[in-house]
Amino acid sequence: MNWIRNKQQWRDYLLITLGTAVMAVATSSIYDPAGLVTGGFSGLAIVIKQLSQMLFGKGVPLWVTNLVLNIPLFLFGIRMSRDFLVKTIFGTLMNTFWIAVLPVLQLVPDDRMLSALFGGVLMGAGIGLVFIGNGTTGGTDMMAALIQRKLRHYSVAQVMQVLDGIIVIAGIFVFGIHASLYAIVAIYVTTKVTDALMEGMNYAKSAFIITAHPEQVADELMKELDRGASGIHIKGMYTGEERMMVFCVVGKKQIPQLKQIVGTIDPDAFIVVSDAREVLGEGFQTDFS
Repeated sequence: MNWIRNKQQWRDYLLITLGTAVMAVATSSIYDPAGLVTGGFSGLAIVIKQLSQMLFGKGVPLWVTNLVLNIPLFLFGIRMSRDFLVKTIFGTLMNTFWIAVLPVLQLVPDDRMLSALFGGVLMGAGIGLVFIGNGTTGGTDMMAALIQRKLRHYSVAQVMQVLDGIIVIAGIFVFGIHASLYAIVAIYVTTKVTDALMEGMNYAKSAFIITAHPEQVADELMKELDRGASGIHIKGMYTGEERMMVFCVVGKKQIPQLKQIVGTIDPDAFIVVSDAREVLGEGFQTDFS
């Protein structure tokens, strides 16, 4: 068991390292040059850099702001889960490191729409990789978790939305409403890409099958698809008839085969297929192909 746990830990840290590198490219090479403030400490760092340039002629580096803002959070969060805290510190340090050492690339010069779209894709992919590695990069995520301890009637997501909203509003005053509208596009794309990546790793289909031959259907599904099946007692409210419904979770690519198996056994079967957004257990630990 120890080698399995160690393998999982190495995988998590590798994903966090890769994800933070992608996030750093989006922040320093796309969002910062375009003046897109999408929330989070990275967005606040862009605001502070621009303000310091206006006041002193030289901007505070993004990585400095990112690191300085996170240090107090780690001190306040010392009582959090050790594994969560260690991975959060690692994610923050790696994100700071990549922002500091990666060269600023002119990927989408003078095109804010392309910056919003491409930056959103990169940022969403980076965040998704970090989340799949069971980590975070600190910032408003961790601040929201700490604030929610004092404001129990609000959820962490609600607190985080307020914090990010404040940062986006700050971006309006610094970069103007035009840039902030593009930033909203980037936020939308980031969310969609992150969700797609997360669901792509933990995504299956659940099938509810009402048939006159439940045992035969279940046997064929277990044999042909190599998936478990369960029987659920149901009662038809119109007919009053009691029967057995077959419940089965399969990979999304197995749905056509499932329909064919059930249709061959019972052409009159009633099938309901729905998304299973996260499935844990035997047969669903790695992929759903």
